Amino acid sequence: MTVAFFSGKGRRIGVALGAVSAGLLVLSACDKPTPLATVTVGGNSVSSEATCYNDGKPLKKSEYQSCLNKKAEKSVEVAMDDKVRFGVDPEVADNGWTLFINGQQAEQEPYKKTYRSIPGSAFFSSQTGETTNKTQISIVETKGKQLTGIWHFELKKSS
Repeated sequence: MTVAFFSGKGRRIGVALGAVSAGLLVLSACDKPTPLATVTVGGNSVSSEATCYNDGKPLKKSEYQSCLNKKAEKSVEVAMDDKVRFGVDPEVADNGWTLFINGQQAEQEPYKKTYRSIPGSAFFSSQTGETTNKTQISIVETKGKQLTGIWHFELKKSS
């Protein structure tokens, strides 16, 4: 006669803890990943590690412009009436972050929360009033006046 030493729930918990432990062991051998930033529109989300990041230390001023000019590798479609949701890791929010639109700072004060929502229509008109079909958004982590991380996303206008 066989006696079960663990219930089904106990076995599942044991397996889950084993998997987490193995995952942490594997990750400890790797370089620490940069914090993530995420853009969500409706049910579509894209996340990215930083394009430029120096382990939370300020980037060199000589790097700022070249980092801001890099092209986004991740994109998401946005309708004019969609809400675009931006999310950052808590450590980024603690320092503060701002949005840059096509390489230009769009806000003066850093935002200190992990999540915010902005109407899609805000991203598809130029300063001259013309509409555009795509816009590069950069999430920029700041510490005071210094930039510490830059994440890029492309918003594509959907019809």
